Amino acid sequence: FSHSLFLKSDGSLWAMGENDDGQLGDGTYNDTNLPEMIVASNVTAIAAGFQSLFIKSDGSLWDMGYNRYGGLGDGTYNDTNRPEQIVASNVTAIAAGTSDSLFLKSDGSLWVMGSGDEGELGDGTDNNTNLPERIVVRGVTAIFAGSAHNLFLKSDGSLWAMGWDAFGQLGDGIIDPSFSSYTNLPEEIVAGTPGYNQISAQLLNDGSMLFSYIGIVGTNYALDHSFSLSPANWVPQTTNIAGAGGVLVLTNVPNAATNNFWRVRSVP
Repeated sequence: FSHSLFLKSDGSLWAMGENDDGQLGDGTYNDTNLPEMIVASNVTAIAAGFQSLFIKSDGSLWDMGYNRYGGLGDGTYNDTNRPEQIVASNVTAIAAGTSDSLFLKSDGSLWVMGSGDEGELGDGTDNNTNLPERIVVRGVTAIFAGSAHNLFLKSDGSLWAMGWDAFGQLGDGIIDPSFSSYTNLPEEIVAGTPGYNQISAQLLNDGSMLFSYIGIVGTNYALDHSFSLSPANWVPQTTNIAGAGGVLVLTNVPNAATNNFWRVRSVP
């Protein structure tokens, strides 16, 4: 907003600008018009909104500054002028909005905290939260935080968005002259790569097949099989609904000895 962060090649974090809410992390609330070093080493990623966030080389997440909506995720609504650790490990990416924050973990899960007034947290409510909340279980590869709206990419290349949409910033075809339009759940804006998602198969000792697949909760999936891919002749085998966490249990799976190729697809 009105402060800046930068990293140097030695892993040090530097800051300058407005500091009314402690967002520079130097232990004061004084503005500065020259760069000052905040962390001496091991910083690997930074993000600046009203608050400041950074990741260290051990995968820990740290932040400081504006916290009136819980965007620091420390369980309070108090600003802080010193870096504080929020997550101990496995954080791979961060994004900072005006009063909310997002981060990714190494398992591809998406986490949010802070203001939810315009649905930007994507948790189905308009509530604020001052603790990290998991929104997507896995498969997220990149995140972006705007002004009261957020976007993310999934591993299939699909683009998703949530939050304020008065100017059409979600890209879902909506422009609202009343400035009140928003969505509080992620919606797919651009579809991913056409085709079918990967599945994992394991041959068990009794000759049966164990299939592992993660889908979207409540979505109905079909399992098809084919003897060949040149050409493919897909034959429907069974359908099942993905349960909690998107876990799909496939029953009546193909005979491992005779059916060589399988695919999973969503069906109405």
